[in-house]
Amino acid sequence: MLDTKSQNSNMLLAFLTLTGVIAIVALVGFFMLRKGPEIVQGQAEVTEYRVSSKVPGRILEFRVKEGQSVQAGDTLAILEAPDVQAKLEQARAAESAAQAQNEKALKGARREQIQAAYEMWQKALAGLEIAEKSYTRVKNLHDQGVMSTQKLDEVTAQRNAARATEKAAKAQYDMAKNGAEREDKAAALVERAKGAVAEVESYIKETYLIAQTAGEVSEIFPKVGELVGTGAPIMNIAILDDMWITFNVREDLLQGLGMNTEFEAFIPALDKNIRLKVYYMKDLGTYAAWKATKTTGQFDLKTFEVKAAPQEKVEGLRPGMSVVLKK
Repeated sequence: MLDTKSQNSNMLLAFLTLTGVIAIVALVGFFMLRKGPEIVQGQAEVTEYRVSSKVPGRILEFRVKEGQSVQAGDTLAILEAPDVQAKLEQARAAESAAQAQNEKALKGARREQIQAAYEMWQKALAGLEIAEKSYTRVKNLHDQGVMSTQKLDEVTAQRNAARATEKAAKAQYDMAKNGAEREDKAAALVERAKGAVAEVESYIKETYLIAQTAGEVSEIFPKVGELVGTGAPIMNIAILDDMWITFNVREDLLQGLGMNTEFEAFIPALDKNIRLKVYYMKDLGTYAAWKATKTTGQFDLKTFEVKAAPQEKVEGLRPGMSVVLKK
């Protein structure tokens, strides 16, 4: 009898122990396997621009270092370009030659000489006009029998002489004027040569790399003494005042992240929350990460790129820092 009671007691104890273990496992499983909040991680990004040169050359000197803040107009680096310097000397020599040609043309026909030839031509024209009128009057009188043929022959000769004088004066004026045209051509050559010098001088200025906007030097590519080609990137400047946060968000987590919506996110590096506003959304396409759910009879979840701007300046926020959003 005692053995039966003891056996029943042991079975009851084992059953209760098993029931307790099952209950504990169920509670642990409930709390451990319960779905927690979704974490969407983004990072801070800034606008950057590359500094490069229009002319090839050798890095002569860097005026800045990585991490240094610069202002618009600061000299960042200096290139050595002997080829461009040689072209400048050639352009200056061509300018000197054109100037000499211009001076030679000025000696050939000056403005005063042209004016004098013009006045002589006008004088000849006036003489021809008088000779023509005299000839007309004498011819009319001769036809009426009032004037002798001798007188008509004299005024005819005077008229012909006046015509010849006018033609000669016109030729002298044209010759002086053509000389002035050659002078103008020489002056044009001088201006052209000056333009070539100005062009090469502009290339010389390109050997001095100048910051276009205030920012921070984020990366320098070549070393001092290295050759760089035309348009080759020399350094990157980060514009820290133009910063935003980029998230890659699965579309089932987009609720509350529509255009122009505001939300809070956490910056682990600064241990603080910031206020952000969405200003950009775009489908990343089929090449981006996505979650297949067709096996459960649902649909594939695509990923969207969401950009949000801080609503106020965040001290200490640096490009690349993580920003966490809990959904």
